[in-house]
Amino acid sequence: MVALDVENGEQALNMRDSLGAAVGWLKVGLRLFVAEGPGLVRQLKSTHRIFLDLKFHDIPNTVAQAVESAGGLGVDMVNVHAGGGASMLRAAAEAKKAFPALKLIAVTVLTSDPMPADRAHSLALERAMLARECGLDGVVCSVHEVETIKKACGQDFLTVTPGIRWGGQDRQDQQRVAGPDDAVRAGSDFLVIGRPILHAADPSAAAAEALAMMSGAIGELSE
Repeated sequence: MVALDVENGEQALNMRDSLGAAVGWLKVGLRLFVAEGPGLVRQLKSTHRIFLDLKFHDIPNTVAQAVESAGGLGVDMVNVHAGGGASMLRAAAEAKKAFPALKLIAVTVLTSDPMPADRAHSLALERAMLARECGLDGVVCSVHEVETIKKACGQDFLTVTPGIRWGGQDRQDQQRVAGPDDAVRAGSDFLVIGRPILHAADPSAAAAEALAMMSGAIGELSE
């Protein structure tokens, strides 16, 4: 997944076109959605699968309605924040039933959060288990929590991992990072990559490099 953390729709569409079909998923977050709204999401959806990353966190009824709206928009994945609690998560899962193809995932701990690693690990696991119990399809977590979450929640429970960096890239505001190959080895289902591709001199080459590292790790696992 490439995170389209850009300023406007023109930049988003240009990046989509430069990446082409090699990238199957695009992530639309708060900045771009607030700037451009549902219309751009529909445009992007015409060529790619879309992860709408708005991290819904509100009272249960409001979040349920937001999930319904996301489903009606036709996105393929949407997230809520697990910090909203069990009632909110259950309401979101109930709303999602009207859209069987929609993947509903919960944010556990932001990869930019500077909390101690052991605390982040335990909180991510706790929230993942709650999300599973409430009927969600998976979680957003760091690569470092994937293996533990898979063991506790099952291999079919999706893990979406941001904080992907490689080749000595600047961590920027990310605290818990890992390379694309390490993410695959850990069992991550979806890798979210933003600035290492968006800010590269050649974004398509950067995406190809990440894909090559992922393919290499997949090959190792299949041996």
